[in-house]
Amino acid sequence: MQHEKELIDLLLTHPFLMRDLKLVQSLGLPDVCIAAGYVRNFVWDHFHGRSKLTPLNDIDVLYYDAADLREETEKSYEEQLTKRQPGFNWSVKNQARMHQRNDEQPYRSVDDAMKRWPETATAVGVALDDDDKIRIIAPHGLEDLFSLRIRRSPFFDDADYYRSRVKSKNWLNLWPRLELID
Repeated sequence: MQHEKELIDLLLTHPFLMRDLKLVQSLGLPDVCIAAGYVRNFVWDHFHGRSKLTPLNDIDVLYYDAADLREETEKSYEEQLTKRQPGFNWSVKNQARMHQRNDEQPYRSVDDAMKRWPETATAVGVALDDDDKIRIIAPHGLEDLFSLRIRRSPFFDDADYYRSRVKSKNWLNLWPRLELID
């Protein structure tokens, strides 16, 4: 995948990445990763020359477990992460149940769920493999993320929601070099 090594090298400069990945890995969740703004914002901050990280609304942790679709299980994982790393808003979501919220067919994996997110540059996750090496999950690739492009996913039909989301997140003001592809 184009830009994968570049992303891994860049992420290794993140001051909290390995701590956060090891913490998430310690939960023992299947097909787990940290995704969305955690990765996207860090990359956009880097390409905008920022030394201070843009604050995150939350840290999105995704996993896939078709055997336990209870929201209470996700809340339990959030509590565990908060106890061990307070001060962050952990958001843990089992992608095996998110199709219900989105009124879609069941997703087959974290990768399958992420490809249906509104923007391609947001659909990027990072995890540790069994050898503690960084693994990238990017169903749309990394080109848009590295080219500072906000583009609607071809699997996300609601163009109005996509536009309102970009506007409400204020991304074009926060990172003025971004290009909105509409």
